[in-house]
This record gives sequence, C-alpha cells and structure tokens, in this order.
Amino acid sequence: MALMNKMTIAEIKRQLATITDPTAPLINELKDDSRKGVQQALKQWQRRFKAYQAALQAFHQRFKYENYYWTHGCHYVAGMDEVGRGPLAGPVVTCAVILDSSFDLVGVTDSKQLTRHEREELYLQIVNEAVEISIAVNDREKIDRLNIYAATQDAMMRSVRSLNHRPDHLIVDAVPLPELAVPQTTLIKGDQKSISVAAASIVAKEYRDHLMRDYDQVYPGYGFAENMGYGTQQHLAGLRKLGACPIHRRSFSPVPEYLN
Repeated sequence: MALMNKMTIAEIKRQLATITDPTAPLINELKDDSRKGVQQALKQWQRRFKAYQAALQAFHQRFKYENYYWTHGCHYVAGMDEVGRGPLAGPVVTCAVILDSSFDLVGVTDSKQLTRHEREELYLQIVNEAVEISIAVNDREKIDRLNIYAATQDAMMRSVRSLNHRPDHLIVDAVPLPELAVPQTTLIKGDQKSISVAAASIVAKEYRDHLMRDYDQVYPGYGFAENMGYGTQQHLAGLRKLGACPIHRRSFSPVPEYLN
C-alpha cells in the first residue's frame, strides 16, 4: 500500500491500462486507496473490464458456427457477405473470408455497428490475420444487365471460386448460392451471428468505401465520399443539378429521370 501512495494518479491510470485480470494485486491494493481520483480511475477500469468481458463473450458466441463445422470435419470455412446492394450508384462488392481458430480480433462484428475509424483499423488486422480473403466487384453495367440480386450472387460466386483454399463449407449472409457445389449455411443478419461473415462485411465495406471515395474525385458534386452512392438528400440534389453520371445505376429509381 505504501508503494501505491507514492504513485501519482496518472501513474496508476497508466498501470491500470495494462491490466486485464481483476485478481491482479494492484486492483486489490487500489480498493484501499482513499484518494478520490484513484477510486474514480478504479471505477473506470472496472467499467472497461466489464465491457471487454461482454465483448469477449459475444465474440465467442459469433464463433459458434465456425467451431461447429471445424469439429465436424470441415478444414476451411468461408464467411461471405456483400456491400452495395442498395445504393443508386457504384458497384456491388462481395468478400469471402477464411479464418482459423487462432483468430482473436474481439472487435469484429457487423460493419454497420462500427465507426469508420474502427472499420479501417479492423480491416488491416483482418487482412493480416485471415487465412485467405477474396474480393469480387460487379460494376453498375453488370448490375443493370443482370439485376442487383443476380449481380450480387455472381460476385459472391466469383469470390468463392477465386479462393486458393477450397472451402468445405460456406456461411453466407442472406443470399443463397445454389450454383456452387459447396455445402452452405445461409443466415439472416449473418454479420451479427458469424465471425467470418462479420469479417467479410468489414473488408467488403472498406473496399467499396475506398472505391466510392475515388469516384468522388472523378465525379464530384454527388457527395460519393460521404454517402457512398446511397440516395441521401445531398446525392439527390447532385442528381437534380448535374444529371446522372456513368456509375449511376440506370435500373434504380429515380436515376432514369436524370439521364441526359
């Protein structure tokens, strides 16, 4: 306890930032420290620890499908997701991600629940930790020719076929792929239920967002860097002012009204 009294509150906070075990000697010692700042720091640590434990439990829950197939003879399990079915402009992007049991990025969850900064950080870590990642893109021409659902299926199948590791099982978010001769599990809101699908959703969204930011430089005035091609007020105002650009989907209303 004497040592704790010699430590400043700032020093104690730095020590707490390195602790993940609630039975650590420092935690017990701090409970007897009468300084208000120390008790506040301890409460903050306890809240962070509780939040981390909840995140860890949810992470393990999102691994249940992968664990099931691994223990039933599947060596490679691929999670599949897509981004970009709803926008008025830009491509649809699909991603297949194969993970193994060493994957430990607790923060991986549905990409829509993450901030842009969190997605960017996790994207780099997923690419580094995954066994393999495969991305496929279908542009607006193919979307208009096939329809968005068929174009999404086509890109998903190309993602799988491009994998060097042939998956023994697919976990697919919402879109079944009957033309693929691979056993599949189709999940509604799969990015909230499967860690592989969640990883695929993050990679696909980051990849597409970067594309849309590049398109914003080529076709300014629609706000593609902010709205990613979705029909926001900013985007619709750009359509009314400028008309449709080459990446606008001709089969999506109200784009046909603004074709020059």
